[in-house]
Amino acid sequence: MKIGIIFAMKEEIDELLKYINLEKTNSIYDLDFYEGSISNTKCILVESGVGKVNAARCTQVLIDNYNVDYVFNIGVAGSVSDKVSICDIVVASELVQHDFDITAFNHEKGYIPKIGVYIKCNKELNKLANKIDIKNTNIHNGVIASGDIFCSEYKMGEKIHNKFNALCVEMEGASIAQVCYLCKVPFLVIRSISDSPYQKNNKLTYDEFLIKSSKIVAKFLNNLIIKMEEK
Repeated sequence: MKIGIIFAMKEEIDELLKYINLEKTNSIYDLDFYEGSISNTKCILVESGVGKVNAARCTQVLIDNYNVDYVFNIGVAGSVSDKVSICDIVVASELVQHDFDITAFNHEKGYIPKIGVYIKCNKELNKLANKIDIKNTNIHNGVIASGDIFCSEYKMGEKIHNKFNALCVEMEGASIAQVCYLCKVPFLVIRSISDSPYQKNNKLTYDEFLIKSSKIVAKFLNNLIIKMEEK
C-alpha cells in the first residue's frame, strides 16, 4: 500500500513529518516530495501551496510520478457551521467548489460539467476515518467546501453552509478530489478547524490555532493509517 498525502502549507506538513520515517526527498517541478513510511505504510508527503490550481497541479504530479493507491488531503479549515468548533475534525463525505459558477447556463451553483456539484470521497476510507477516536476531539462527517478565497466573514460562511450544507470551508480539497476522481484514485479529505466566522476576530483565531489544529489532524491521520494496516 502506498499513500500520497497533500498539504497546502508548511505548518501542516511539518506536523505529519514528525510521524514519518523519512527515507529521501525528491523534487519535481519545484515540489518537494518526502518519501518514507508511517507505521508500516509507504507514504509520500508534499506541500502543494495554497489554492485550487496549486492543489490540482500537485495532485496530478503526485499521481503521475508515484502511482499511489490512495490520496489524502489533510490540513486546517474554517468552520461554517455552529455545530463545528475550533479544533474539531471534519471528515469529508463529499466536496464541492463553492465558487464554481456557471448558473448563467442554467446549472446550479457549484456544478462542474461531467463532474456534478458534489464529488464523493471513497466510502471505505470515510468509514474507517469515522471510527478514529482522538481524546477531547469531536469528529464530524459531511460536506467540505473549497474556493479560492479565505472565508472570514459570517455572512459568507452562512451562505456557503446554507447552499451546500457544508460543515467547513478551505481552499484546496475539492480540486484535489476532482483530479483524483478523473484519475480514478481513491481519496479522502480530512480537516481540523482552525478558525470560524462565528469568532469575533477570525484572523487572530486562525493564527492562534493553526499549529494546534495541524497537530490534531496529523495525529488523526497517523491513527487512520494504522487502522488501515489492521484491515
